[in-house]
Amino acid sequence: MLQLFKEFLNDVGIGEKPANRFSENDYRLAAAALLIHVMSIDGKETSAELDKLHELLKRQFELDDDAAAELITAATEADREAVDLYGFTSLINRSLDEEGRLRIVRMMWEMVYADGRMNEFEDNVVWRASDLLGISQRDRVELRREVAETSKSRDDA
Repeated sequence: MLQLFKEFLNDVGIGEKPANRFSENDYRLAAAALLIHVMSIDGKETSAELDKLHELLKRQFELDDDAAAELITAATEADREAVDLYGFTSLINRSLDEEGRLRIVRMMWEMVYADGRMNEFEDNVVWRASDLLGISQRDRVELRREVAETSKSRDDA
């Protein structure tokens, strides 16, 4: 009975805040922080990029809207506190096989092309993160080409 009362208070915003569902050891938090880093590296976050970020996280990690928003908030804070990409990439390396790491790099390219163009800062971040993730140059370039073509064909439609 006491637990039901606590849950009610939490639901109406009076009780304790529920624990964050994305711990610092969750590879999804690390991946989202990399995506946020890519999105913000050029100094401007567009609504298209924010929409793409939300959509990518929902689709890739099978999250609902609230969980995706919570992940974005936690990842934004993690990216702000990070001094480099190594912490994120090392966690992803420990958590995912090569196929999973390739999916993360594809997501990064999707963030790059969310606004329809790539700049040298975005390209550099994806290159550095891919290298840290153990993704070959050939695979990185192929993923960029695939995402760029998909993005262009979507823009042309």
